[in-house]
Amino acid sequence: MSTFHSIDWQAFFIPSLPIGEIFLRGTIVYFFLFIVLRLLRREAGALGISDLLVVVLIADAAQNAMAHDYKSITEGLVLVSTLAFWDYFLDWLGYHFPAVQRLLRPPPRLLIKDGRLQRRNLRLEMVSEEELMGKLREEGIERLEEVKQSYIEANGTISVIKKD
Repeated sequence: MSTFHSIDWQAFFIPSLPIGEIFLRGTIVYFFLFIVLRLLRREAGALGISDLLVVVLIADAAQNAMAHDYKSITEGLVLVSTLAFWDYFLDWLGYHFPAVQRLLRPPPRLLIKDGRLQRRNLRLEMVSEEELMGKLREEGIERLEEVKQSYIEANGTISVIKKD
């Protein structure tokens, strides 16, 4: 019980930084990371080990810019709430305003059309022919000629439409 008496409760709950500054720092870093990750064009459904590592390292590197060495739980909660707020608010905006949705989520990109690879789009999406063929095999397709269309979707998954 003596352990709880030695805790500095004021430092534990009272922010050492103004709440507005924490919110502003979180907002700036959130949008910077959003733009960087949007340029990478990969969504959560397509994260590989190297992508996940990049996200973890970016989060660690951004932590000091957002937190400025915060010490209280309140500051951490405000920062996490700021990030959650912007994530929810952008999803809400995208749902209610199609123009915003187009900015937030990339449109599907054609990878196969009438059995022919769209090599330029494969390069743009950094999808190898082997990776695409693996997805086709998962769908029970052995040859490109069996595919009417295939797209990489906004969430990073590959969708396939078979020929009749």
